[in-house]
Amino acid sequence: MERGKASRQAPEKVESQLRKGVLEYCVLALMRDGPRYGVELLSELQDTGALATSQGTVYPLLSRLRRDDLVVTTWRESVSGPPRRYYELTEAGHAALREFAGIWPGFRDAVDRLVTPRGGHQDHDPSGKAQP
Repeated sequence: MERGKASRQAPEKVESQLRKGVLEYCVLALMRDGPRYGVELLSELQDTGALATSQGTVYPLLSRLRRDDLVVTTWRESVSGPPRRYYELTEAGHAALREFAGIWPGFRDAVDRLVTPRGGHQDHDPSGKAQP
């Protein structure tokens, strides 16, 4: 990798890469307390701001979760339109979420320790200019 290339990445790309890493587990977490349908999941992700994504990302993810036996689906009638496909965690899905929840705090803390400047020092780019 070319030196300094990562620092020239658009903030949107960095955020997108972070989102990809945790989105599966955030979707599982949204189903922790019961079945949810796709548009409902999308809406809740939108409400978080940082996890906002598209149908083109969520529905393939839900299909993969189903193939991996982490969720099961059922169809339910809707009072406001066609039947909806609801997604519900399987025991394997609950186990995967518990495993992630156990790992996440240590992972988050480790990243925070590395990216948070120590002692008030500012980061510098290769040109020597101070970064905020």
